[in-house]
Amino acid sequence: MENTRPTAAAAIAHAVEEINHTGTLEDTLDAIVRATLTSVPGFEHASISTRRRDGTIETLAGNDQLVWELDATQYDLHEGPCVDAIEDEPVVVVEHLRHEQRWPRYIPAAIEKGVRSQAGVQLFTDGRHLGGLNLYSTENDEIDRSSMDTARLFATHVAVMLGHAQEQDQLNRALDHRKVIGQATGIIMERYSIDEGRAFQFLVRASSTSNIKLYVVAQEVVTSSNEGYRSNTAPARTSLL
Repeated sequence: MENTRPTAAAAIAHAVEEINHTGTLEDTLDAIVRATLTSVPGFEHASISTRRRDGTIETLAGNDQLVWELDATQYDLHEGPCVDAIEDEPVVVVEHLRHEQRWPRYIPAAIEKGVRSQAGVQLFTDGRHLGGLNLYSTENDEIDRSSMDTARLFATHVAVMLGHAQEQDQLNRALDHRKVIGQATGIIMERYSIDEGRAFQFLVRASSTSNIKLYVVAQEVVTSSNEGYRSNTAPARTSLL
């Protein structure tokens, strides 16, 4: 009988195509998780983790509640395949998890939730360590070597796409912030009959004295103004100004 199962290359190509059709960073992350499960056989649960600037680890996306709980347990205990894959090893593979001895605090929690095998793969591109791809199985004790070869190959593509998506998201956020700051500057100019430079410095001073980011101050000014117009009253003056 002819084998109709797609090759790893075909599965990854299809996954990459699906991911490239997404819009926001959140859409991209969700698409990566879905594509992981269709491209890497032997796992039913997947998530993506990243390290924040302060050193803490967080989950960006997962296909079900189980992975969020398993990821969080590893972060809290600071041990487990997920943590090791992000901090130390490019690839971490755990078969017959109930017999594993490397993570004495995490393993009992994972067994209780029905995990039988697990793997973690680093996401690394352009000299940047973006995070990790986490894979869990509650059905299989063993992990096929070809599955991990596929996972490593897939993670290479994922890292590139995730890096681009994050850069685009940061650019979009920066543009949004500039737009809001511009709107707030205009409101201050009109409200106090001052020029653009003085209005902007007004926002900067409010941000500095209140120890609140400039964008947040600007958003409060815009929101206050909009609420004032909606209630047919003069725009309320924000408490920061």
